[in-house]
Amino acid sequence: MSNQKARRKAREFALQGIYQWLISGNGVALIEEHIAQADDFDKADQAFFTERLRGTIARAEAHDVEIARHIDRKVDELSPVEHAVLLLATEELVTHIDVPYRVVINEAIELTKAFGGSEGHRFVNGVLDKMAAVLRAVEVEAAGRNKKGK
Repeated sequence: MSNQKARRKAREFALQGIYQWLISGNGVALIEEHIAQADDFDKADQAFFTERLRGTIARAEAHDVEIARHIDRKVDELSPVEHAVLLLATEELVTHIDVPYRVVINEAIELTKAFGGSEGHRFVNGVLDKMAAVLRAVEVEAAGRNKKGK
């Protein structure tokens, strides 16, 4: 399995873990134990999964503050799937600058399409576009310049 596919699978499992945490309030260790038993978990990049799950949950409060700046409702009014996707994407935008912002957004859209409501991906895309413009301003600006230069 390619590294890209293993990371996508890891994001799927991290999303499921974040969702589980939001819904149940279970601890990270219990969530990791539960998810490790899932079919295909062996196909995921397990270090990537662990880093994303633990980092997102550890910084969830700060991420919620950032998310709140870019939405038109309260964070607790988000669907649990959209909330979990936005938490995971915020974690990547803030702490994993090695992952291009467009990859973060595209992965979040794909996760929302797979696990969320029918129009949820549009909402997530809009929120993350606004967040990236703030959190990754230099990268977004450079991408815009490159686009205009072609």
